[in-house]
Amino acid sequence: MTSSERRAAVSLAGIFGLRMLGMFLILPVFALYAQTLPGGDDHTLIGLALGIYGLTQAALMIPFGMASDRYGRKPVIIVGLVIFALGSFLAAMADDLWGVLIGRALQGAGAISAAVTALLADLTREEKRTQAMAMIGSTIGLAFAFSLAAGPAFYRWIGVPGMFAMTGVLALLAILVIRYVTPNPGRIAFHSDAEANPARLKDVLRQVELLRLNWGIFALHAAQMAMFVVVPFALIESGGLAAEDHWRVYLPVVIGSLILMVPAIIFGEKRGALKPVFVAAIALMLAAQIGLALTMDLFWAVVAALFAFFVAFNVLEASLPSLVSKIAPPEAKGTAMGVYNTAQAFGLFFGGLAGGWLAQHHGFTAVFVFCAALVASWLLLAAGMAPPPRVSTRMFHIGPLTPEQTQALLARLPVFVGVEAVTVLPDEGAVLLKVSQTGWDEEGVTHLLNLKGGI
Repeated sequence: MTSSERRAAVSLAGIFGLRMLGMFLILPVFALYAQTLPGGDDHTLIGLALGIYGLTQAALMIPFGMASDRYGRKPVIIVGLVIFALGSFLAAMADDLWGVLIGRALQGAGAISAAVTALLADLTREEKRTQAMAMIGSTIGLAFAFSLAAGPAFYRWIGVPGMFAMTGVLALLAILVIRYVTPNPGRIAFHSDAEANPARLKDVLRQVELLRLNWGIFALHAAQMAMFVVVPFALIESGGLAAEDHWRVYLPVVIGSLILMVPAIIFGEKRGALKPVFVAAIALMLAAQIGLALTMDLFWAVVAALFAFFVAFNVLEASLPSLVSKIAPPEAKGTAMGVYNTAQAFGLFFGGLAGGWLAQHHGFTAVFVFCAALVASWLLLAAGMAPPPRVSTRMFHIGPLTPEQTQALLARLPVFVGVEAVTVLPDEGAVLLKVSQTGWDEEGVTHLLNLKGGI
């Protein structure tokens, strides 16, 4: 990366991380805090307050991205951060659960992820964009892991209102980062590999393999959110562990699960065994949910089930975007990721609502039975998926193309070793290739692209 690309990637990863830190930090303790507020005797309302940000995020994520095409990336991101900060401060000042719920909804309404991704695409070259996106993805993962371990400690130090207030302050600091640290884009352009295109939506929704993955991310995050309506109470009731000491469970569980995740992902990618690893992780998650349903009163059984859950969760969270990228049509990759991210956000909302309702009306065990049913349905779908192709997507921006040059590239590029699929986008002056991970003729392809097909 150039210094400008590094600055863009690091600053935008930081903004993503700060925002997600605020969303994740309350996760392990929110249900316990909510019980102390007026309205907190209703677990349905607790679950709704926990997951409501997913609904507003799902509704506004793609519109924010489209608005950034029209009004500029940075202004839209700043507006989103202001909305997020307002929601955080509102939740911090709320004296009942309904006030917290409205604040959480406002937090989700600051749905800047698509706009941030588009800005990153403006600021990075095509061949470095995957690396920059990986930096953002790893930052989000680290924020999640840190939040689970640190949330209970912050709960003791400043309480949930303090965490909400801190989140608002971090969002305001992120505005300073976007204004003064993140480079300004030389031009705003549409990027098929990073942005959703409504015209491609039908193509994405017709792909059965992508629908399997969309259901998967929905089920994964629905189960995660439903669990955290109940798990804090399970740790207290089974182990007598005070809320501020829950980090003693989460810290080793999360670190251990991350350590096991890495070899599993490497094995799947390098050995072409992504499907077996993927399906095994879903099966492990199902076993974790069944274990939680059967042994909620046994502390060490709960800890073991949580460890299994987080091993599976981390493997799946890392695998799913990679699978979407491999399966999606190159010209609709951004659209496929937009649908995927929307399904994830809807899962957060549905899981919180369903988990809260089940806990209120049928007891805590019913929540884990529900999660097990969700994961079992996913396991059945995943078992029938086609093994993903061992390909990666490469994008080359080569400038305006005539119809003759477009046809020449479409005819000549497929003959090169390792080139599996070719898409030419004349309006964007871009060529998208799916190339074999086991090797491809990069030098020959680059030479032909420099000649624009030789015409």
